[in-house]
Amino acid sequence: MMRVLSTYTGNADDAICYIKEAFFHSSDVKVRPVPFNGKPSCIVFLASAANRELIQLNVIKPLLVSPAGKVEDVAAVTGILKTEDLDEAVRYMAEGHCVFLTAGEKKMTLLNVYKPLPDSARAPNNEQVVRGSHQSFSENLMKNIQMLRERVRHPSLTVKVRKIGRTSQSNIAVVYAGKIANPAIVKEVERRLDCIQADSLHFPGNLEEYLEDYPFSPFPQILNTERPDRAAANLMDGRVAIVMEGSPTVLVLPVPFFSFFQSSEDYNQRTLLGSFFRLLRFLSFLIALGLPALYIALVSFNYEAIPVDLIFSIKNSLEFVPFQPLLEAIIMQVTLELLREASIRLPSPIAQTIGVVGGLVIGTAVVEAHLVSNTMIIVVAITAISSFVIPSNEMSSTIRILGFPIMLMSAMFGFFGIVISMMLILIHLVKLTPLGSPYLYPLAPFSARFFKDTLLRAPVWMMNSRPDDTRPVYSWRESRSRGWKKNE
Repeated sequence: MMRVLSTYTGNADDAICYIKEAFFHSSDVKVRPVPFNGKPSCIVFLASAANRELIQLNVIKPLLVSPAGKVEDVAAVTGILKTEDLDEAVRYMAEGHCVFLTAGEKKMTLLNVYKPLPDSARAPNNEQVVRGSHQSFSENLMKNIQMLRERVRHPSLTVKVRKIGRTSQSNIAVVYAGKIANPAIVKEVERRLDCIQADSLHFPGNLEEYLEDYPFSPFPQILNTERPDRAAANLMDGRVAIVMEGSPTVLVLPVPFFSFFQSSEDYNQRTLLGSFFRLLRFLSFLIALGLPALYIALVSFNYEAIPVDLIFSIKNSLEFVPFQPLLEAIIMQVTLELLREASIRLPSPIAQTIGVVGGLVIGTAVVEAHLVSNTMIIVVAITAISSFVIPSNEMSSTIRILGFPIMLMSAMFGFFGIVISMMLILIHLVKLTPLGSPYLYPLAPFSARFFKDTLLRAPVWMMNSRPDDTRPVYSWRESRSRGWKKNE
C-alpha cells in the first residue's frame, strides 16, 4: 500500500520504496548508488524513459570525479530542479528525468536526462495510414518500451521484463496500465508465460500459439501491431501488451473480433469519414467471405434469382467452359494465392512485376482458353480486393481460408449451404472467450452503450467509458471532455 505522506524526509530508502510503489514495481525502475559529499546517495530513474548513456557520462561520471559540492554545479545536464514532493518526482521520472537522493538532505534533485528517439524510425509495413503517426516499433526491446512511455507518460504504466525459453532465454516485457488493467487478466497472462516450458522462443507468432485459448480456431485471438500509437491506445483500454526482444511486432490481448477491423486512421479522421470506411471494411469482410460462394450457388442452383438480362451474359461466358463453377473458383483462388505468395517472397521490384504481369497474363490466357469464365474472373478479382481492405493481415488470411469450405457448401446445397456456413461461423464466434472476454463483444453479449466504436465510430468525446470486455478497474474515461460546450 502506498504511503499517504509524499514528502521527502531525507530517508532515501523510504523514498525509493515510495517511487517503486508509484510505478507499480515496474522492472525498468533502476537505482544506482553514487556516494557524494561523504554521504550515501543514489540515482533513481526509468530505464525506458531516461537515457542511460547521458546518465553515465553527464551525471555519474562528474559526481565520481568531483565527489563534493552541489549536484547542480557538478552534473553536466540542463533542466535541474529541486523538490521535496515525491509525487512530483514520480511525474518527472515518467517524462525522462532522474532523481538524485542524498541521505539527510531535505530536497531531491531532478535532472533532465531525457533523449527523444530519432525521427529515422521506420514506417509500419502492414499498418500504413495517410494521416497519423508514421512511426513503428523497432527490434530493440527498451526502445519499444520507450515508445510506449512517450505516449503514456503516467507512473501507472507498468513494465515487467522477464526471460522466456529454457535455452534461448529471450527477453520479453509485459506492459499494462496498473490503474486500469484488471489484475485478474494481468495475473492470468503472467501465469501462462510462467508455465511455458519451451526450449526456445524467437518469434511472436510462437509465443502467440502458447498463449491463445483456442489454438484450432481459424480466427486470431491476439492482436499484432507494429504501431506504438495503437498499442498505447489499447493499454489505455485496460489491455495487456507483450513486447519481445528482436521483434517489431507487439502482441495485445485480450481483444474482441471488431478490433481487427479498426485502423489508427479511423481516429485521425472526422466521425463520418471514419464510420464510412469502417462500414466499408465490414462490407469487404462479407464480400471476401461469401461472394464466390454466392456466385456458385446462383449459377449451379438458384439461377432463378438472377435478373433475366444478366442470365444471358453469364450464359455466354459459361458456354465453352468445361469445368463446374466450384472448380473454376478453386482454380482461380489458388492461382491468386500463388501470385500473392510469390509477390511476398520476391524482392519488391520483381514482386510488383509478378503481381501485375502475372495477373494480366494468366487472367487473359485462361479466359481465351475457355478454362474460366469472364464472370468468374470478375468475382475473384472483387473478392481479392475486398480481402486487401481489412487492416489485420491475420483476419484477412482467415477470411481467405474460410472462403473455400463455404464455396464447397454452396456447390452442394446452394443458398442453404451458405446460410448453414454463416450460422456455424457465427456460433463459433459467440463461443470464443479468450482470457474470459467475449470475442464478439459488444454484439454478444449485446451492449448498446459500448457499440459506439464497432460498426461505426462515434465522436471521441462521446466515448466516455472504456470497453467493458476487459473488465477494467477504472472504467470511466472522461466526463464532459468538451468543457466549452454546455449541456453535453
